[in-house]
Amino acid sequence: MKLENRTVIVTGATNGIGRAIALKCASEGAHVYGIDVTTEARGGNEPIADAITAAGGSGHFMEGDVSKWADLDALVTRVVADHGRLDVIVNNAALGIGNRLLETTIEEWDRVMAVNVKGMFMGCKRAVQQMITQEPLNDSLGAARGRIVNISSQHGMICSPNHLSYGVSKSGAVYMTRQIAADYAKDGIICNAVAPGKILSGGDDEAVAKNPGWRDTARARTPMPRLGDPMDVAAAVVFLASDDASYITGENLMVDGGWMAS
Repeated sequence: MKLENRTVIVTGATNGIGRAIALKCASEGAHVYGIDVTTEARGGNEPIADAITAAGGSGHFMEGDVSKWADLDALVTRVVADHGRLDVIVNNAALGIGNRLLETTIEEWDRVMAVNVKGMFMGCKRAVQQMITQEPLNDSLGAARGRIVNISSQHGMICSPNHLSYGVSKSGAVYMTRQIAADYAKDGIICNAVAPGKILSGGDDEAVAKNPGWRDTARARTPMPRLGDPMDVAAAVVFLASDDASYITGENLMVDGGWMAS
């Protein structure tokens, strides 16, 4: 129970990686608060809060848009009203749409940046506003007022073919993580990122439509004999959100089956 009685916000919690993170955090004892623009889960799955509750965990959900400050503010305010503090925020919500430069419209660019960059910025800002007012928890090897885990991407470090806006947004996530970690370490706030590689999240229809052979290409390029599962990412998030990561901050942890190593 690495997160027993901790309060955790997960953005983009309804499907894919965000759903796995919410389920994993709840299984580790956290009070999980999810936010997403929809409650509709893919594949006939039940809503995330219901799934957590059915498994014996503490799950809550708010429909909202991370590109709107009022929605994030309302969620943090609710968590603090319920439990007195916010221990962890996982900024996962993102849009994966994209095109090459000449095919990228201004509207597409603005929407991706609004969710992937502005949404992460506001999630971090609202969390730090709360965390900096809290007393540190008695960690095993150091005191922390709160933890931030941002979901970046392998494509924050290498090009994202035909996905200019997405790749730029994820490189922004890596920089934002490092800057916040450096600026607020002395205040007891730990900030890290997890960078997924090729993860079979169930939301790959657009990628398959553009490149039907992308899974085969990804498998051939990945040293490990499988592609990633959302729970691979969730396990890394729980590690960085827990007391096990008391002296790690500003890191961008790759979860890519060795792709970047090769």
